[in-house]
Amino acid sequence: MPSTERDHSPKMTAPSNLTDAAPREQRFLVLFDFDETIISESSDDAVVRALPGKELPAWLTNSYREGYYTEHMQKVLAYMAEQGVSEDSIHSAVENIPPNAGLLNLFQYLQRHQQDFELVVVSDANMYFIETWLEHAGVRHLFRKIFTNPASFDVTGRLVLLPFHSHSCTRCPDNMCKQAILRKYLLDRQEERGGTPFQRVFYIGDGANDICPSLALGPQDTAFPRKGFPMHWLLTDMQKSQSAKFKAHIVPWVSGEDIVDSLKKIMEER
Repeated sequence: MPSTERDHSPKMTAPSNLTDAAPREQRFLVLFDFDETIISESSDDAVVRALPGKELPAWLTNSYREGYYTEHMQKVLAYMAEQGVSEDSIHSAVENIPPNAGLLNLFQYLQRHQQDFELVVVSDANMYFIETWLEHAGVRHLFRKIFTNPASFDVTGRLVLLPFHSHSCTRCPDNMCKQAILRKYLLDRQEERGGTPFQRVFYIGDGANDICPSLALGPQDTAFPRKGFPMHWLLTDMQKSQSAKFKAHIVPWVSGEDIVDSLKKIMEER
């Protein structure tokens, strides 16, 4: 695939002995959202700018139905293919999305302490966008699992997007309940770890759909909402409500460095 227009910013690299260095049972689980958490904007918005006119027509934008964003993106990607947007153009658009401030520093910290932290992505973006960006940034090796909507190019050159799963949660979009994903992952990993649960769970996000998984966190866990974004506003309202019973610690963040500082304090407690 041509790379003449690709970003050449510094990348993280996996240690050559990564497999041998990482133990089987990390103490902590860190879950990341992707859009506007790891990266600085929505990957869907960034990719739309690969269109000749750099934006969608009004009829397509207005066809969105609340709670059915994946369905909407299927239409967007089909339209992009009809307009001649190539796989390489989409690939380049994703690679060139900047990370959020301090996120690469956070990844470097987690890589240095990989014996303690297991990393997972839980995102309503799609697998092609996420893996493309993580590989380009040199951090794909840090993540044990990515939970997101399946996506791949078909023979016509169209990126085909599918829903992740079906569920019965009334709080979440039709295609994904992040709390259901988190709860199943915790159960599965505890079984795989011989009955040993994670000591603490950390959830890093920004959006309204990051509230539901945060409700599954316990009193030893921490929710990291991006400051000034919907997850932060909603958690703040829940804290103020007498009826809300949110168990986890809440640590708003502006930069990945804020999260590093919080994790360092927790590491010092051991």
